[in-house]
Amino acid sequence: MPKTSVVSKAIAAAFVVLTVSVIGGIITMIILYKTEISTMNPTPRPTRPVSTTVLPPVMRLPKNLIPLSYKVFLMPQLYTRIIEKVNVTSPNQTMDFLGNSTVSFQCVERTSTIYLKSMNLAVSNGKVKNENTNKMIEVSAMKTHRDDTNFLEIQLREALEEGGNYSLFLTFKGEISENLDGMYVSTYVEGVPEFLVATQLEPADARKVFPCFDEPDMKAEFHVTIIHRRDTIALGNAEISGSNIVDDEWKYTSFHPTPKMSTYLFAFTVSEFTATPSTHERVQINTYARPEATAAGHAQYAASITGKILSFYENYFGIDYTQKKLDQIALPDLAAAAMENWGLVTYYEGSLLYEEGVSSVLNKEQIATTIAHELAHQWFGNLVTMKWWNDVWLNEGFATYMSLFAVDNVEPTFQLVTFEMDALASSHPLSPPQEEVQKTSSIIQMFNSITYCKGAAVLRMLADIVGERVFIEGVKVSNYFKPHLVDMVAHWLVARFMEPWTKQIGYPVITINTTNGEVNQKHFLFNDSAESRHVKIGYMWNLVRVSTGSTALINIFKGPILFKKDEFLSKNGEWILANINCTGYYRVNYNPENWDRLLTQLEIDPHRFPPMNRGQLIDNAFFMARAKLVEVTLALNSTRFLRKELDFLPWQLTVRNLEYFVVMFDRSEVYGPMQAYLREQVKGLYNSLRNYTDKSTIPKDHSSQHSQMLAIEVACSNELPECLEMATKMFADWMNSNNTNPIHPNLRSVIYCQAVAAGGKKEWDFAWARYQSSSDTSEKEQLRVALSCTKKTWLLNRYLEYTLDPDKIRLMDVDSTISDIAWNPAGHALAWNFIRAHWDYVSQQDGDMLINAVTSRFSTQFELDELERFKAEYDLGPAANEVYQAIEQTHVNIQWVRENKDAILEWFERETAE
Repeated sequence: MPKTSVVSKAIAAAFVVLTVSVIGGIITMIILYKTEISTMNPTPRPTRPVSTTVLPPVMRLPKNLIPLSYKVFLMPQLYTRIIEKVNVTSPNQTMDFLGNSTVSFQCVERTSTIYLKSMNLAVSNGKVKNENTNKMIEVSAMKTHRDDTNFLEIQLREALEEGGNYSLFLTFKGEISENLDGMYVSTYVEGVPEFLVATQLEPADARKVFPCFDEPDMKAEFHVTIIHRRDTIALGNAEISGSNIVDDEWKYTSFHPTPKMSTYLFAFTVSEFTATPSTHERVQINTYARPEATAAGHAQYAASITGKILSFYENYFGIDYTQKKLDQIALPDLAAAAMENWGLVTYYEGSLLYEEGVSSVLNKEQIATTIAHELAHQWFGNLVTMKWWNDVWLNEGFATYMSLFAVDNVEPTFQLVTFEMDALASSHPLSPPQEEVQKTSSIIQMFNSITYCKGAAVLRMLADIVGERVFIEGVKVSNYFKPHLVDMVAHWLVARFMEPWTKQIGYPVITINTTNGEVNQKHFLFNDSAESRHVKIGYMWNLVRVSTGSTALINIFKGPILFKKDEFLSKNGEWILANINCTGYYRVNYNPENWDRLLTQLEIDPHRFPPMNRGQLIDNAFFMARAKLVEVTLALNSTRFLRKELDFLPWQLTVRNLEYFVVMFDRSEVYGPMQAYLREQVKGLYNSLRNYTDKSTIPKDHSSQHSQMLAIEVACSNELPECLEMATKMFADWMNSNNTNPIHPNLRSVIYCQAVAAGGKKEWDFAWARYQSSSDTSEKEQLRVALSCTKKTWLLNRYLEYTLDPDKIRLMDVDSTISDIAWNPAGHALAWNFIRAHWDYVSQQDGDMLINAVTSRFSTQFELDELERFKAEYDLGPAANEVYQAIEQTHVNIQWVRENKDAILEWFERETAE
């Protein structure tokens, strides 16, 4: 049942006191602002001398002070509209913000020094008060450390006593960022250029907005007031408690206290956006977007499922969402796909807005999955938070895992279901030691596919072992969500079963020998020689016996019969297939005889195996081959049955695995026979869907829609004539149709790319013009990617130059645009040279994606030497770990190509000659 809210007289009285303090703070800040702008010059970024104080021995804040609450006033001075100028750096625009804060805290260990975190802020006017005695404590010195600690050090004339309650008042000035971090500016055009203010504080950027105890376990309540332009609205973590006009230019908005939360979840926006409401019996839900997008109904799909997803989680976890309101906002610029700020979830537009007739089924899936992921965080991460960033997988792994259940509940037709980077020795454990994750750059590196995907995979494995019902009971309110039992749950999840899976790098390969019944495990690595350099010998993982009382280590599918027992001997030539439904986070290898039986069964009657297991066999075969545990020709043999395959999953896994072959050989003589083989294999799938494709329509079945998109991509990229003819004709029809697009939304991304690849300047310029004129986020994204598909190097080079101009390519799209060009064999070398020439600019969004893309084809000693030189000569920042992984991967690539090229060429030539 919904809970009823009652405001007591005591709370009402407190509001009166708060209102008085709010108005006083507003008046003070407006006076300060009027004084500031009287000079008609924006406040420059503050500079500070380097502190000579000896720093504490670690990067972390001392735990002698425990924050209780913050009272924060913020005044972003940005204009939302500049009619005469369109550039945020125009002298008419104001990129400064003012603020003051009062943090109340308890002293648990006597100290005469207060440490907070502060970065890029000019902090002044520090005042410390003993809240027990109302006595002021004199501040003797205040210094900001300009190093990786970001410490704001406040020295006191007298010590704070253990058990005492104190408060610290500070005023500060800062600069609104143009780099999508901290408090930043975002821009869009609806008739005239418009600007808004938003925040992105995870993991360690709250310190750029106000001085604070900026660590995840140092939670506190937040009492927030935003002073903003009169024609804008302010949104925050909690519901609005009051709003009023101050003068002809300014108004203020105050918010109710937040739940006790981490600083990285603090958020607010100031914009002219409008809302689309959602239905929920207890929580007020609104989805905000640009007025034009709201009026066109682009937020309607998100609004229609958000309340359902929230209700699903409330029922599933057995605990209500803890706030009275939930706002979502679609931002034109956001560094991530979305951010789970408590009560104010921010999204990149393409992750939230859906336009019927323009957006594809993939867009709809992404929106549903992203909303489900961020709403899961309202429990996993916001309500219960990891103590430090080394365990961020508990946030992201749970949210990734739970989002699949939520999406299945609201969109059951989607049927949603990452080993690869975890197979490198330079990978990292899910939960590394805290001392290895101290600097901000190290924290940022934890937000990767291992944290998200491996985290979800090991949770899925645990749920399969204990049973889904037992698993969810273990994380419901009666257990996981009771703060005093968090340590117990961590013990349950990690110490007893999960520790080998979370504390060790990578995952195992289980080898089954069906001739003698032996089963063993070892650490799976692409490069065995790396093990002796990087990895402890004797890695072992718990393979818990299934809970049915059986003695089996793993599920087995023997012949046509599903059973569970510890018998791994093949009798009468039967095949054995392990890890049914792929619930275990490990790979499986077999003796050659069992591999032959399995692949023979695939060719004779592939449907004896369900689609997931057909895909599993292909995936395991290719990974075993890359690790040199089986011959590479065995992996290729596993694809022979595909000429009869019409299901999506086996094809998807084949394409994903053959991507490695493509990037290794698309500049060599292997590529021609490889394309010829794939043309033949995909004909059956393409022709089965051609009746839809030629008419630019789609099948009703959701899985078949995915198959259709994949079939066109494989057929056209491997130059199947009828596919290329279809794609170029559809694109030409669009060019000649007076702006009416005849291509079905599901097919646009692949048709655009293939037509631009097959065309020249005319097709590219048409796509560029549509990219510039389109206001639909998904359409712009599809066109932006398609522009990178051209084979004309001069067009690709011009496109790279466009990434340096934020009026052409937004900063948040720079790394993905360059990466798309790098994935194109015609643009690979261009992109590698370009990022080295412009590293300071292109790496502003961390550079992770760039490194993976531009080094993907490196397979020669010369390329390795260039990469080593890049590591030595450039300030890599958060991209350092990706460069180390790229170096290791390049070593692997060099050896793999040297050992396998001849056999692969011979295999493809033989298969295409038949």
